[in-house]
Amino acid sequence: MILLITLLCFLCGSLMFSYWIGLMLKINIRSIGDSNPGAANLWSAAGYKFGLLGVILDFSKGYIPLYFVTANELVSGPALIPVALAPIFGHAFSPFLKFNGGKTVAVSFGVWSALTQFQASLYLAVILAILFVLLKMIKKGGKTTSGEDGLQTTTGFLLLSAYLIYEGYPTFMLWIWFGNSLLMLWKNWDGIYQVVRDKIKGKVPYV
Repeated sequence: MILLITLLCFLCGSLMFSYWIGLMLKINIRSIGDSNPGAANLWSAAGYKFGLLGVILDFSKGYIPLYFVTANELVSGPALIPVALAPIFGHAFSPFLKFNGGKTVAVSFGVWSALTQFQASLYLAVILAILFVLLKMIKKGGKTTSGEDGLQTTTGFLLLSAYLIYEGYPTFMLWIWFGNSLLMLWKNWDGIYQVVRDKIKGKVPYV
């Protein structure tokens, strides 16, 4: 039963809505920006309306299956670990894109919104907003790179652990966070490495 639910959640997460919307608009979002087939590149290529639609759909494919599973008590406790991670891994390694995929931000928000009734995702949104403002101040209002955005979101997600520990969430939730964090770090690693390398070489105006 758990295996079947995990597989279905993985398949739900693997639906690459932003990429498909781009194709409908005759835009291959994998050929622009950082080649990410997610909502961020759709936003850049097709405007905020289609970008917002992509965000909502990517969020939903994490939220809806986890909400259905938890609300109906189909799975609970440690058995939720693979189920909760499945949509995120599905988005990151979609079989529809030869097991390539996006950076998992929106789908992760959806999963954690379902797991914590939006509490953890609200905390994460506040942290990311603060980091965004700080980054903009450091950049003096300049445009951020995809690597800097990846560093920002990964850092914010790592800080989510403080909230989960402070609020006393069970250990299995921390394992879900750990798996999610490793995947997000993996998907953003190239960009983060570029930012760190440029910082070492003195190319990035960080204080």
